[in-house]
Amino acid sequence: MVASTDPRHSAAEKIVATSIKATWFLWLIGGLYVAGPVLGWTLFGMAVWQYYSASMMPPEQRPPVVPLTVWLWMLGMAAMLIALWAGHSNYQLGTGATIKSTIGWAKGWALLALFIFVGATLRIRPEVIYRAMCQLGKQTLWLLPLFIAAPFLGLPETLWVSPLKAIGGPGPEYFATVLYTIEPGVGTPRWQFMAPWSPAAGMVAVIYILCAIEERNVKLKVIGIAAGLAIALLSQSRLALVALAVVWPLAHSFALIRRPAMWFAAAPLSLGIGLFAVSLMEKLNDFQAQFAGARADSSRVRAALGRIAVERWRNEAPIFGHGVVERGPHLVEYMPIGSHHSWYGLLFVKGIVGLFALAVPLIATLVVLAVRASAYPHARVGLSMTIVLGLYTFGENLEILAYLFWPALILIGAGLAAPVVAQEAESEPKN
Repeated sequence: MVASTDPRHSAAEKIVATSIKATWFLWLIGGLYVAGPVLGWTLFGMAVWQYYSASMMPPEQRPPVVPLTVWLWMLGMAAMLIALWAGHSNYQLGTGATIKSTIGWAKGWALLALFIFVGATLRIRPEVIYRAMCQLGKQTLWLLPLFIAAPFLGLPETLWVSPLKAIGGPGPEYFATVLYTIEPGVGTPRWQFMAPWSPAAGMVAVIYILCAIEERNVKLKVIGIAAGLAIALLSQSRLALVALAVVWPLAHSFALIRRPAMWFAAAPLSLGIGLFAVSLMEKLNDFQAQFAGARADSSRVRAALGRIAVERWRNEAPIFGHGVVERGPHLVEYMPIGSHHSWYGLLFVKGIVGLFALAVPLIATLVVLAVRASAYPHARVGLSMTIVLGLYTFGENLEILAYLFWPALILIGAGLAAPVVAQEAESEPKN
């Protein structure tokens, strides 16, 4: 495979690398929410054109076969759109609302399928993404003193809200340039960096660290990991810390599963778990209680939002959902019903159809990449990213953050295509 330092990047690789390295500039002008969908649909158009013109290409330049799992993502996200239309029709929400929600789908759920398709078909080398992430980390470390000093220097929390908000989106926070926020009830500063809120920044940090770990340049690797850890810690996201502790070891355990040493190491571990199972369960329960108690108000609101979403889904719209997001009551501080949780949000807005539209491709991807992780490094990285997505379905709504974590989706696509691309590389004539 060509090293990531090779200057002969394809057009798609140049677009991806430039977009990642432009993150802070886009944040400054409030353009991240716009750039993500534009990038996704542009790259998807490039991929479609590649297949359309394949017959005119030399055999070695033709695009690879699209993996079945990628088709599951395409079908699943298309099912999201159908459920959306059905929900709007059932509740007679009107043509204007349906068009607006369809545009929202194109900027949200659709991106999951588009970026995974792009990663599987455009041959974007994961090494290019790793390098760009670490270079972004260098920028982050330069900006970090400003973020940390801002609340103590009396700088405003929000510098400005971009005029790009006129394009439309979930809220002004997606177009705002925010230096820090003050935690309610505590009065201490908390940072959200390029994300619309702090836990989302924690998710981005996990993805950045997983990419930096794969970088071959040691100096850039250290810079990327340091920047990711800084974002994770300053965002004060509990789920980010759990993900950092769990994701990489879990993905690597699947990568080593075919090695006998792994099984010999697992045997005494399994025995120890069996002997101390009761004690471990008690400690796990204590950890869960401490985890929820770290932000008791936040945990209470999240739990109430979930209960409301499930109850109203079951009683009012079990098949296709309500079609649109609704604000909750005062009990949940008027937060959108089903927010902070992809599964509850899907049940409320798109019903059981929407839930299966995400669950089926996500589970299939986890299984496929877990099986391939031991043979293909890109599949192992894709598995790491899929585990991150799986974890964050229980803490965030993936739809409205897809514009931020799109590099992870490309890496998942590259992992799903790894056997096909490796096979084709072996069959290509050597010069």
